Amino acid sequence: MTSTGELQGAAAPGTPRTGVLRLKVRGLAAGYNGAAVVSDLDLEVHAGEVVALLGANGAGKSTTLLALSGVLAPLGGEVEWLGRTRMAPLHVRSRNGVAFVPESRSIISGLTTEDNLRLGRGPVELALEYVPELKRLIKRRAGLLSGGEQQMLTLARALAGRPRLLLADELSLGLAPMIVERLLTIVRRAADEEGIGALIVEQQVQSALSISDHAYVLRRGRLVLEGPAAELHGRLDEVESLYLADAAV
Repeated sequence: MTSTGELQGAAAPGTPRTGVLRLKVRGLAAGYNGAAVVSDLDLEVHAGEVVALLGANGAGKSTTLLALSGVLAPLGGEVEWLGRTRMAPLHVRSRNGVAFVPESRSIISGLTTEDNLRLGRGPVELALEYVPELKRLIKRRAGLLSGGEQQMLTLARALAGRPRLLLADELSLGLAPMIVERLLTIVRRAADEEGIGALIVEQQVQSALSISDHAYVLRRGRLVLEGPAAELHGRLDEVESLYLADAAV
């Protein structure tokens, strides 16, 4: 397995976006109790792409993912996922090829690693192929795993179901840089080898851009920057200034 710095597959600046559309969002508005946190958002995810959704805390990234996954009903706009424009809750989307990895690690702490994997939609063997680190932990209760191991378990279970669209919210939250790199490498591999379209919400800007094909930057619920990830990586000062501007408010 290569490190993120060696990964091949992320598109070069200006490379046309090709492949089947896994997710198409137009004019999305989403929020709580009728108040929009995110407004007028357009984005796309194609098969075989990793797309990063970036922004400071409170920019609306997690709200966007909750709306796209079906956990939160959009307040407006149109969401087309896997060729479908109708609205549906998460469990229906899951049956049709959408996998959602939430910010909070979705494990059952009293069950073993193996039993947690069996709760997924795919074979345990495929999960362990993605994340062989879990083999030595297979009989250990999930609640005894480290935070990084629990996140690997959650991601491996999602990918073992061979989703066509992966939505991942803050894989890196609270984790050491080496674990973050490993998790993002796994996502990149799934896109390259299985053609999965992945939309990842991330605070680790440089790490996310290094494995992504395309990126969108949110500020206070609105899209303020978009482009090929390699191009935005070259404009890192500009991207990070948006974070600092919000932090100063």
